[in-house]
Amino acid sequence: ALAELGFIVFKIDALGAPGRSKAFHDAYYGNMRDNGIPDHVAALRQLAVRYPQMDLDRVGIYGHSGGGFGSTDAILTFPDVFKVAVSSAGNHDNRSYDRTWGEKYHGLLERNPDGTDSFDSQANHLLAGNLRGKLLLSYGTLDDNVHPNATLLLIEQLIEHDKDFDLVVMPNRNHGYASEPYWVRRTWDYFVEHLMGRTPPSGFSMRPVPTTR
Repeated sequence: ALAELGFIVFKIDALGAPGRSKAFHDAYYGNMRDNGIPDHVAALRQLAVRYPQMDLDRVGIYGHSGGGFGSTDAILTFPDVFKVAVSSAGNHDNRSYDRTWGEKYHGLLERNPDGTDSFDSQANHLLAGNLRGKLLLSYGTLDDNVHPNATLLLIEQLIEHDKDFDLVVMPNRNHGYASEPYWVRRTWDYFVEHLMGRTPPSGFSMRPVPTTR
């Protein structure tokens, strides 16, 4: 759909993804900050050499859940690369998330003598001061998978660092609202406005038109 809007879209199988060799999978373990985003950056730069029509001054990224964590990490860790991010229901600090994700892939929490711990390296809120681009955050108020507090913690630090950002709160939504027509349209609109530099159509309805037989 984003390609139909006029964007160049790509997706890669970054290091750390399952379904490959053990070494490929283990590349991620113990460092959730190395969550595939460095591979996206490398691929972007290589593709731009092959396809000069790509504009690396206008790169956006979006994701939901773990993808919300990753897309926010992308714009905070690589602010010179990613100019726009849309992040919904992100597990921005896996200390508050399920052990089958955080502890499984990052390891057990270990506290350091200086007061830091082993999970600081993956916490998006600790990078809030790096924000330079446009960031749209979202969470569902009834999310029982990724607790809304993960996004609220990030919001608190963005405010602390006096950063501008956008927020959509989805009332009475659980975790799986990523494909809701309203949220899809808001994602499209955000990219059209902040990457394409155009004004999206007001009140465009994503709801399917009923058909008759």
